[in-house]
Amino acid sequence: MRKVLFILSELWDEDVDWIASHGERRAYPAGTELIPFDSRVDSVYFVIDGSFDVLTGKGDLIVQLGSGEIIGEMSLVDPARTTAIVRAGEGAVALRLPHDVLREKLAHDAPFAARFYRALSVFMSDRIRHTTRRFGYGGGAPDPNAPQMSEINEELVDKIHLAGARFDRMLKRMAS
Repeated sequence: MRKVLFILSELWDEDVDWIASHGERRAYPAGTELIPFDSRVDSVYFVIDGSFDVLTGKGDLIVQLGSGEIIGEMSLVDPARTTAIVRAGEGAVALRLPHDVLREKLAHDAPFAARFYRALSVFMSDRIRHTTRRFGYGGGAPDPNAPQMSEINEELVDKIHLAGARFDRMLKRMAS
């Protein structure tokens, strides 16, 4: 859940409303390949429920993503072919926001673009820090018993409550 907070903490309420109203809520049966290996991704996905497995091209599990995670954000900024597979797990539901719709908004709404790209940068920065720690770089592996909130920058802690409320509001808007 905390991953979506990096994105939503940087966006405004109207940005979150726009994402919710322009995305499509979809349920994916377990085993569905959301993103095949060596493909081009055409959407950003906000995981709402269930899980999605990220696998190597050979099918080995890299990580399991749950509610609040984001998929397809790298392909938004770098349309290179994928180097992993994303497969739906049990109860997988996501908000799918097509890249072309999002790119149109980014091209015509500079303030939204600035907030969105900043949010994406904060999110991706956290992801790479977590990944390097996980593989033992920069001081070793993180303590699995340490609370996740300790990994969040102090500046972001102030925004966490607001971001959580935005995520809840986005879910409610999509349900109606």
